Amino acid sequence: MILFNKPSFFQCVVDAFSGYSCPLGERHFHSNIKYSFIMAKLSFVILSVFVAMTSAFVPVSQVNTPTRATFAPTMESSVALNMAEDMYWEDEYPPSKVLGPVMSKMPSALLGMISLVFLASCVVSVYQSQLLVQEPGAIESGAWVKWYYVLGSFGGPLAWGTHVACWIQRKNGM
Repeated sequence: MILFNKPSFFQCVVDAFSGYSCPLGERHFHSNIKYSFIMAKLSFVILSVFVAMTSAFVPVSQVNTPTRATFAPTMESSVALNMAEDMYWEDEYPPSKVLGPVMSKMPSALLGMISLVFLASCVVSVYQSQLLVQEPGAIESGAWVKWYYVLGSFGGPLAWGTHVACWIQRKNGM
């Protein structure tokens, strides 16, 4: 029993349950059922991931439940709060402690030299990689990608960060 001129998948399903044969054949019916089952599983997985992602951003309930034991506030929370307040500045430059425990104790001259070393490693790496690219067949074979040049190219962002640290230390008189 075909309702339209061209049978659709839905009509084949209706015909299969009503006892009529599908003009597209039995093979078409089973492959579409298999495809539909796979798509249903994929849709379920995508929906589950979406629900999990959105539930991560739902605010936590602030209902206070009575507890038997009471705890005194720890000093760790006030120390963290004090550290956050100490990082604020209104001058042209921040205090040295924004650089962390290691770099805040380094003199600006040492940070400047470290910045120059990082910058030199970046420049050398990019230059040597460019020379390797110009060799015939290097791009096709991938021979121009060397791990030490990739590692050296990270010197650019590190040079920028250390030169900012050098400026902060110089402004703070170190």
